[in-house]
Amino acid sequence: MKSENVQPEDLKWRCERCQCDLVVGPVAATYMNNRFTTDLPYCPNCKTVLITEQVATGKMAEVEQILEDK
Repeated sequence: MKSENVQPEDLKWRCERCQCDLVVGPVAATYMNNRFTTDLPYCPNCKTVLITEQVATGKMAEVEQILEDK
């Protein structure tokens, strides 16, 4: 997964905790002892990551299925 998963409307979000605008950058994720990096919106201050429904039910679900099939 790369930055094609980030839509312009994703960058209109602000972190509730820090009140910072989200930025897009590499985020590490782990699933079933597999670690991968993808570009997602996150808060530059507290590092909270925004995973939209589209990403969660689309690309992340595809990656999950591939890893479970191994």
